[in-house]
Amino acid sequence: MTARFHVLALCGSLRAASINAALLRAAARLAPSPMVVDVFSGMGRLPLFNPDDEVELPSAAQALRDAVAGADALLIASPEYAHGVSGTIKNALDWLVSFEPFVRKPVAVWNASPRAHHADDALRETLKTMSAAIIDTASPSIPLLGAHLGEDGIVESPTISNAIRAALQALHDEIVREPRQHGPSFPLN
Repeated sequence: MTARFHVLALCGSLRAASINAALLRAAARLAPSPMVVDVFSGMGRLPLFNPDDEVELPSAAQALRDAVAGADALLIASPEYAHGVSGTIKNALDWLVSFEPFVRKPVAVWNASPRAHHADDALRETLKTMSAAIIDTASPSIPLLGAHLGEDGIVESPTISNAIRAALQALHDEIVREPRQHGPSFPLN
């Protein structure tokens, strides 16, 4: 029996109609077995980060940390606001700055708008500063802005669904190739 490969997806948008959220939900549907992509549902419940609260973590922050610790890899998709990362994703990452299980965690960064390179660059810089292991081969730009596709349309589009599958496979393959660098790995075959 093949072990499950768990990817935790974090969305930097709280909008119900977010293309980033639709992209991550589509990834959950398209993940090759035994990979499981779980979209973290508690982003909007995270309180604003305050280092004083790390002594006794708020339950939402503890839930995020538990989910990150239990994941083999992270998948992040976030919009760009005013040439920067969203407050939602920055706040979530702030709760993970001093969290040891985040260090060297494999991370794929997905960009749903090729125009959003400022936020993508800033997000990658933040992740590098936090000692994440960004997997570039698993971090595509998937042009969804203006495509007017929801989750079903993303899944049904051969071009987009193939890009998603390829990125997820690249994430898995890189971790299997460098298990000592990234931590535990589980083959998909």
